[in-house]
Amino acid sequence: MKKLFILELIFLSIIFNNVAFAATAGITQIQSFLQNVIQTMAALAGLVAAVFFVIGGFHYITSSGNPLALEKAKKTIIYSAFGLVIVLAAFVLSNVVNDLGTQAFGK
Repeated sequence: MKKLFILELIFLSIIFNNVAFAATAGITQIQSFLQNVIQTMAALAGLVAAVFFVIGGFHYITSSGNPLALEKAKKTIIYSAFGLVIVLAAFVLSNVVNDLGTQAFGK
């Protein structure tokens, strides 16, 4: 049931995203298309990280003092935090590259 809900969210976010079709091979059209793809992927990764935070928190609360379950829940939360940091860093890096490319090639 959870997997179906996640797949529906992914499908809806892809359908309702602002898509820029590159009719001609202009730099601005390619740039806007790539920026939309990066924003969509970052949003999906943020959604997945939020889901794993909730799952890890739920397992942490329901571990009932079991050290193995507690450690597994902690690892889930830590790994989702690392993943979110990596995604945010990649998003910031893509924006920096986008700005440098705009300065170098103009709009």
